[in-house]
Amino acid sequence: MSRDKKQAWAEDASWDSTPRRGKDKLAEGHKAVDADRQAAIEQVVAIAVEEARPGLRKIPDPVEPAGEGELTADEEVRLRECNDGVDLGNTAWFIQGKALDTIATGRLFRTTPHKLEPERCYATIEEWAEVEKGISVGQCSKLRAAWEIGEVLVARSHQTNPGQVREIVPVRNAHGLNASVAVYEMVADNAPNGKVTAELLRRMVKLLPGDLELDQGEDVDTVSKTIQGAIVGQAQPETAPAVPAIPPAVRRAVDRRAVDLANVLDRSRIPRAEVQRHLLEAFADDSDPTVYEAVLARMRQTARS
Repeated sequence: MSRDKKQAWAEDASWDSTPRRGKDKLAEGHKAVDADRQAAIEQVVAIAVEEARPGLRKIPDPVEPAGEGELTADEEVRLRECNDGVDLGNTAWFIQGKALDTIATGRLFRTTPHKLEPERCYATIEEWAEVEKGISVGQCSKLRAAWEIGEVLVARSHQTNPGQVREIVPVRNAHGLNASVAVYEMVADNAPNGKVTAELLRRMVKLLPGDLELDQGEDVDTVSKTIQGAIVGQAQPETAPAVPAIPPAVRRAVDRRAVDLANVLDRSRIPRAEVQRHLLEAFADDSDPTVYEAVLARMRQTARS
């Protein structure tokens, strides 16, 4: 046998050749399984993202009622879907504001070619927002300044808009986020019919003392109590006894009872101001002294203690 044939035979008969080819095939099999698994994961994620994405196609088309009385199962589903759409309108503005603020802070627009002047990139967030998204300079600034407050207020069951929140941005800048939320809720608790307006918020901000000092680490209820005390103390002569602010525990108890009222009356929310109005009317009712006598008894008990 020639030397070349012996060498070829030795290479073919090598003990390492078959295991090596087997390992290569096994590795290729693992890669294929990993690729399939990754593709399946990506598909699940894509479906989840699409389900979470807002859009008109997720809102049912308007149709006539199925009948009178109780909603059908299909109508209940359509109502839930439409409720989600309505709620989205209450949150979309501060989601937009946060997105603009994130883009601005990171200057994420800096490598995007200008739509009208492609030879250069955008220089500011205001320029990018106006040209790319049709958002005016004023609206961009308003949304960026207000989104954080709006997020907290919606989480606390308030429906608000950037025009209102803009009025309490100076409070946030001077005294912190909780102070701005406290001011909003003070207005909400005392507004006629519980309707908050930008004008009411503006008036409340003007009432804040110029030398107001707040601890930014305090919760909203404590900050609210401090603000109320400062406003009352500023409005009254120094010789007159200051009216104590409502303690946070009492405010929370009133809010809980207001929720109970709302559940009984099948309403979404009953403002504290409305509860106070009914209490005062009941207190002044000569035909039914129940509330008057209850208040009298409590004041006598407080005087003795």
